[in-house]
Amino acid sequence: MTTVGDVPAPAARVLADLAGLVEALRADDRIVVGPTVRDGAIVLAELASAAELPYGWGVELDAGHYRLRPVDQRLAFANSAGPQSWKAQLHPPRQLLMSARRTPDDGFVVDDTPPAPSRLAFLGVRPCDLRAIGILDQVLGSGRRYAERRADVLIIAVNCTEPGAACFCVSAGGGPAAEAGHDLVLTERADGRLLAEAGTTAGGGLLARLPGQEATAGDLAEGRDTVGAAANRMGRTLPPGDLRALLVDQVDSAHWNEVANRCLTCGNCTMVCPTCFCTTVSDTTDVTGEHAQRWEHWDSCFDRDFSFLHGGPVRPGGASRYRQWLSHKLGTWHDQFGQSGCVGCGRCVVWCPVGIDLTAELAALTATSRSGSTDPEVSDAGND
Repeated sequence: MTTVGDVPAPAARVLADLAGLVEALRADDRIVVGPTVRDGAIVLAELASAAELPYGWGVELDAGHYRLRPVDQRLAFANSAGPQSWKAQLHPPRQLLMSARRTPDDGFVVDDTPPAPSRLAFLGVRPCDLRAIGILDQVLGSGRRYAERRADVLIIAVNCTEPGAACFCVSAGGGPAAEAGHDLVLTERADGRLLAEAGTTAGGGLLARLPGQEATAGDLAEGRDTVGAAANRMGRTLPPGDLRALLVDQVDSAHWNEVANRCLTCGNCTMVCPTCFCTTVSDTTDVTGEHAQRWEHWDSCFDRDFSFLHGGPVRPGGASRYRQWLSHKLGTWHDQFGQSGCVGCGRCVVWCPVGIDLTAELAALTATSRSGSTDPEVSDAGND
């Protein structure tokens, strides 16, 4: 049991519903962001009440396939990760870096002050997305704008009890149970009640304000068993072994050309990925030439001009661009950051318009490696 001030705070409590939680967060002047149903998908948006959560909706997933399906009306989290991740809240798709205006003396004034960050509460963060936030913290945490947005975010995670057909978090080094990094974690029970456990002092203080019963040892054991069973129901898996070494060994595999014959190089996989962080910068002026702005927005290594140098793009075709993405995500990310950049959420599989599945492509590269066959060099001809 933690202590908030002089008042003991429960470490775990069983909640009848989430209404009190959302009300308490909004009473603390926090903007509550969580999953809700919109345009045929479960997306992340600001919530005015717990009623806006996706009660009664699950998802049907596969490579290039996403559909909502009805489930028990008492359940809000009986679904897998949707097309959006929390990356958009911490690392916005488009943000103004600076603006400038001319002055009467033919000089100019620059304003690069970032907007004041909002007090956010993330409600319903999946374990895979919680790991992704930790990766973004490592990659972008030293940046002023990211650090300011991240500083006062309260994270309420939800343990995964319904993995989807595209999920492979266990083989990616994670699992359906939330790891460190949350203030509060919820486990949804079959009857719609929720086991809530504090992860920080702030989470314990929040939990102490919520109506509910203090959790028993039986409640805790039931929650562990439910989440543990989900680990055995992953829809996909990464091939075992050293994937970094595999990707180095197969750098010239002909399989990259085969993937390129299917890949549209649309960049969907990088846009939905919760850890892809690449950006570009654009400068604009108005027609008078009196005002200018500099914007940062997401970019993708699948863009032909992403690797453009003075002589042209380094990776002109789809084969080398797909190889770059996969090799960085699961290979050279280790060299830069000491871990993989993939959390096994499966979004890149689901939201690829032609259903390219990185687990299947890695399995094919593994089979090629074991066969010991020699392959021709990757060709980028005709793969724009």
